[in-house]
Amino acid sequence: MSSIAPTATYTAITRSNSESAGFILPDFFSDCHYPLRMNPHCCPVSRASEQWLFTEAHLVEPEITKFMGFRAGDLISGCYPDADTLHLRVCSDFLNWAVKLDDDLLNEFDVDVVWGIRECYMSAFRDPINTQTENIFGKMCKSFFSRFRETGGPGCTERLIHTMDLFFIAAAQEVDDRAKGRVFNLEYYISLRRDISGCKPFFALIEYAAQINLPDEVTSHPVIAAMEEATNDYVSWSNDILSYNVEQSCHSTHNMVAVLMCEQRMSLQDAVDYSYQLCKGTIQRFEDNRAILPSWGEEVDKQVAIYIQGMQDWMAGSLHWSFNSTRYLGSDGHTVKRDRIINLLPKMPL
Repeated sequence: MSSIAPTATYTAITRSNSESAGFILPDFFSDCHYPLRMNPHCCPVSRASEQWLFTEAHLVEPEITKFMGFRAGDLISGCYPDADTLHLRVCSDFLNWAVKLDDDLLNEFDVDVVWGIRECYMSAFRDPINTQTENIFGKMCKSFFSRFRETGGPGCTERLIHTMDLFFIAAAQEVDDRAKGRVFNLEYYISLRRDISGCKPFFALIEYAAQINLPDEVTSHPVIAAMEEATNDYVSWSNDILSYNVEQSCHSTHNMVAVLMCEQRMSLQDAVDYSYQLCKGTIQRFEDNRAILPSWGEEVDKQVAIYIQGMQDWMAGSLHWSFNSTRYLGSDGHTVKRDRIINLLPKMPL
């Protein structure tokens, strides 16, 4: 593990000698040089997908306004910039569904409920046509995944189903940990985060959006696995830094910054700086493995290049989106991006 970064020469932002009032964000864009590419079909597809969510999930105000601030369409368009309208729409519906699912699981403390959700949704993934359910989000799952299966390759389809199951298993573990007040160590947290981040199924969507189907010998290769893990870690750990303020206000400890503060007794700023050093390391891991990528022949190598570009788009797209969405930074995203100062929100009543 990398050593702790030297303490930055910022003027301390303190509420008192013992309690931090905020922290300085790292300069993400100085190290993530991958360009942001936006899908030209962003606006019409986003509006159609949002309307689908509002109608099917029966959303009303103020939920609609809150969701619009999420700017899900921007995230999907930045992560799948080359997808056509049909495939971008399925990706967008999938994300909108996943966001509502994530919000519901965040407020859940009964692990048996999570296992029941898993059973319902995994049945819809495995057989979206014949599965019967009255669950609203189960029906939505059937809707977008039946469309996915019309053009998704067999390997890509199986990878999405498998990684969604890993997500639900990890979600059940997180709910159980939260309900029992378990404290994470960093190693355990990183292992759980890689499944609960949701990145893995969205990597399968890279194949779907590009209409490729990687052979098993590619997807099982350790270099590809290492690049996927590096991408997942970058997206997850940068998100932990950027979402820490909102999560601490809700008393959530499922965050790398919070884990470091608790386990290693770091100050808030040191924990943020350390987390960022780990983020920087993921980009180096990604590039180191790109440099030793083997060849599987001309045709397969073309597909591999598209997949690697897709992972790169995920790193750039998710980072830029974080500052444009209201999910973590409220309406201050552009100011925070410029000044890199986060003032802590007050904690919500328990």
